[in-house]
Amino acid sequence: MRTHVPRWHKQAHAELTQNQRQWLLGEGSLTKKLQDACQGEFSLRILRQGLATPRVDEAKALGLPQRQQALIREIVMSGHGQDWVFARSILPLSTLTGRLRQLKTLDNRPLGALLFKDPSMKRSPIEISQLVSDNFRYPCEESCWARRSVFYLDQKPLLVAEVFLPGFAHFYGKR
Repeated sequence: MRTHVPRWHKQAHAELTQNQRQWLLGEGSLTKKLQDACQGEFSLRILRQGLATPRVDEAKALGLPQRQQALIREIVMSGHGQDWVFARSILPLSTLTGRLRQLKTLDNRPLGALLFKDPSMKRSPIEISQLVSDNFRYPCEESCWARRSVFYLDQKPLLVAEVFLPGFAHFYGKR
């Protein structure tokens, strides 16, 4: 099976509703926004975490040489017992040094909670795409809106991509 390479865009598609724009292009912590939306019925499940080679588009976004390994973490955030967001984080090994070593051992803690508390955090512009399930390792029969951006902690990069799953569509509208 050939994997479809996602196309990321730095501007919103015309077909997005206002509500979709708010969720996809919101600058604050998505984790916090999800926690608020589910009024305490929030959970995070780690699907995979370990050393692996990022996809070509991910390495390019981070400025990494192709085939260089990174810590890759894939999780699902759920509200009210329903899977809402699949997230894939790429943490280059060079980022996981000094005080940022702690990122290796997040366990079930959301990365977003740490990112948005860090005073050194800077963020690249958000890119959006419509992904199919072969772009992310989560069983899904329809395309899903996604966003990604590079975060910098102490000027060290990490990439976070978040895919809004069908179970979340009632919150932001479906097209």
